[in-house]
Amino acid sequence: KGQRAKFLSNVENELEELAVTIAQTRKMLELIKGAATKERDRVEKLFLEASEVLAAFRKEVVGFIEDGERSRLAEAEADLRWKEERRAKLAQCKQNLESVPSTDTIYFLQEFQALKIAMEENLSPAPSFQNELSFTKSAQVVSAVKEVLAAACKNQRDRLLGKGGDGLSFQEPEEGRCPPGRRGQRDPVTPARSLFAFIIDLDSDTADKFIQLFGTKGAKRVLCPIPYPESVTRFINCEQVLGENVMNRGNYYWEVELIDGWVSIGVVAEDFNPRESYDRGRLGRNDKSCCLQWNGQNYAVWFGGFECVIQQPFFQTIGVFLEYSEKALTFYGVKDSKMTCLQQLKVSRFKKGQFDAFQNKINHQFPSLFSFNLKPAFFLESVDAHLQIGPLKKDCVSVLKRR
Repeated sequence: KGQRAKFLSNVENELEELAVTIAQTRKMLELIKGAATKERDRVEKLFLEASEVLAAFRKEVVGFIEDGERSRLAEAEADLRWKEERRAKLAQCKQNLESVPSTDTIYFLQEFQALKIAMEENLSPAPSFQNELSFTKSAQVVSAVKEVLAAACKNQRDRLLGKGGDGLSFQEPEEGRCPPGRRGQRDPVTPARSLFAFIIDLDSDTADKFIQLFGTKGAKRVLCPIPYPESVTRFINCEQVLGENVMNRGNYYWEVELIDGWVSIGVVAEDFNPRESYDRGRLGRNDKSCCLQWNGQNYAVWFGGFECVIQQPFFQTIGVFLEYSEKALTFYGVKDSKMTCLQQLKVSRFKKGQFDAFQNKINHQFPSLFSFNLKPAFFLESVDAHLQIGPLKKDCVSVLKRR
């Protein structure tokens, strides 16, 4: 009897424990279902918002194509009507002249003069679509968006699966605000780095003889001149080099690693004379170029010989965002995928009672820079100054420092 009672007691305890664990498990099931439902609702909402963004973008692109088509068709149709009317007029004048009796000299001269005047009429200007149809760039833009979306989806899928994706995203958070110097101007929007990524290749035909190139991405200032071949585009008085790439529409974003020394990063007009004197030829010391300079102690932005000092800590990676149509150039400090606005160059009105000589120079001269084709430009000011195009891993920086 004692053993039976003990056995039944153990069973009773087991049943009570099971009852408790069953209740806990049921609660866990409810929590999982609730969390999954909540997460599913959030995901559906975000997908709906993303679809609305894509739908709005699609509407803009299709509208751009339709507007371009209407404009170009109207121009081409007007040109066609003019040519048809001219042909009909010339044919009528020719027929009139041929029908004049050979004995009627006065009537013949009148019709001949009418035909001559019709022949000498000015031709209509050639339609601009013969040069380029701007809306034909639409597919290229949408393709770039599609590739970014595909890459972002793959990386985020890898993160969900625990494969350690790189977390590619469309927007990078901006740390801090742009410092004064744009008096009253709105803070610039941080670019979607992957969407506007601009591939830069350094042009060896522009490199000063005291600049050594490492492929098409790296540049370092050296003491011994390099026997580059003669080139009309080569800088001869300033240790500068340009990118091969031309910028004349749209938005462009690129990043530069400051590996060592004093370096200036900016843009220059394509037709800038590389044989200018040192004082006039340096980036930002003329009206055809501008730059962000690191001088070993602080940053400064230069344009037209005017300087604006920036009080910010050193960033090894500098991001450059050129908005050609907006006539704006913004420099960012980039660290751990976060972007800090260092300075934006753009026309801005002064607030009452305020005046800034540098911003005044920007307001009067900076927009004219965008009437030119622009190129990325780099000035290696100190001996051993060293830069690399594009983000680098720390081990890559170490290797380059040893070269």
